[in-house]
Amino acid sequence: MVLRVDLLLFERFDLLDAGGPYEVFHTANRMAERRDLPAAFEVRSVGATASPIRAFGGLTVTPDVVVPLGHDTCAAADGPGWTPPDVLVVPGAIDVDAVVADGTTIPAILAAADRAGIVASVCTGSLLLGASGLLAGVAGGTTHHEDLDALAHHLDDRVVADVRVVDAGRIVTGAGLTSGLAMALHLVDRLVGPELAVAAARNLEHPWAPGEGVAHLGAPARS
Repeated sequence: MVLRVDLLLFERFDLLDAGGPYEVFHTANRMAERRDLPAAFEVRSVGATASPIRAFGGLTVTPDVVVPLGHDTCAAADGPGWTPPDVLVVPGAIDVDAVVADGTTIPAILAAADRAGIVASVCTGSLLLGASGLLAGVAGGTTHHEDLDALAHHLDDRVVADVRVVDAGRIVTGAGLTSGLAMALHLVDRLVGPELAVAAARNLEHPWAPGEGVAHLGAPARS
């Protein structure tokens, strides 16, 4: 079964937060194909608009699919070309307050996450999950080390420092920036298996081992 991974984009998102996981999932597909196995992931960029979206620094990316905005439970089934993802990845931003105030990103997160099997964040993307209410009742999470205090307000102080990934089941959070690579490799391990994840890490020349830097908070090793 091919698992759909959606990377949620919004104005001034951190490019590496989305680009790191993008490379990991596509590399995992290439490593699967080398073993005469089918691709494991379908990776899409999604956003609240069909127009090009500027990452921090000015590089623009055009979303593959527009997320239908709305808060009801059917919202994620109504947009043209829209199907709920198995994994939603939310990147961070330098100015989180501006993203929260833009009026579209939080509704887009809620709509995209509505029936996603796993909702993951990279860096300050965890603060956007918190602003969306998606961290309510979650056992814990992490973010960039400079923003752990801000995240504590969304998690009732259940933040985990000095790790790259916190796996709390449906919610998986990554620490700062390059931790998105570790988080995505962890998801490849969890969803497909360690052999494919190790092969992808080796091809990317990224130091990584299954379970390394991961805090499991009552979550299974596999989904």
